[in-house]
Amino acid sequence: MSSMQREGWPEPGDLVVCTVSQVVDFGAFVTMDEYEGKQGLIHISEVASGWIKYIRDHVREGQKIVCKVLSVDRARHHIDLSLKDVNEHQRREKIQEWKADQKSGKWLQMAYDGRPEDLKHVADVLVANFNSLYLAFEEAAVEGSNAFKDMGLTEEDVRLLETLAKENVKIPSVEISGYVDMTSPAPDGIEVIKKALKQAKRIKDKDVTLTMTYVGAPRYRLHVTAPDYKHAESALKKSAQSVIKYMEQHGGEGTFLREA
Repeated sequence: MSSMQREGWPEPGDLVVCTVSQVVDFGAFVTMDEYEGKQGLIHISEVASGWIKYIRDHVREGQKIVCKVLSVDRARHHIDLSLKDVNEHQRREKIQEWKADQKSGKWLQMAYDGRPEDLKHVADVLVANFNSLYLAFEEAAVEGSNAFKDMGLTEEDVRLLETLAKENVKIPSVEISGYVDMTSPAPDGIEVIKKALKQAKRIKDKDVTLTMTYVGAPRYRLHVTAPDYKHAESALKKSAQSVIKYMEQHGGEGTFLREA
């Protein structure tokens, strides 16, 4: 049993990864991979749409599946699940998340080798706050130690988690571009343009990388790399505006074109 399984219960509506343990005439019993000691039942009416002749054509022992939680009866220790309510896209996404969580669990286990209590405490805190180990590491890769503020973790824990995140998580990023056309009637027009371009570099955002390339008079390309589109769009707009503003203040002109 993986020590990275969570305690407690899933909620109705949750997608869960399960392993089929027993197939019977009226449905299938499963063990829930993410929840310690929890079993569930998929009634035959929830296995597939339409009439089912042989249930084993749809589920078989040992198979790993993604189900949707229909209801949870804690008193009777009973969880009802549906297989037919999960589409292919949801299934793929859930399995991917689960694999990422498994991987993150391994990083934690290596970091806290021989310290089972600390390992359990940290894992529980991360799951409680981020709902997933991998999401916690992804957040830490972007935000650093700020990701774990006010969670009751020790400074040593926070340092350790930040290091694990930096070593293992590739920060997702997006790239977008736009063009600025600049003209200046001034005799030192080229200097004005150079200074205008310097304005673009003034964006104070450590998560954004901006590069500028000369395309051919009067056009310059602004290329932005950022963690997400909102960030990227805002940085691109700001840098273009600062260039145009500088040009206009110095008797020139500038226009911005967003790359399609």
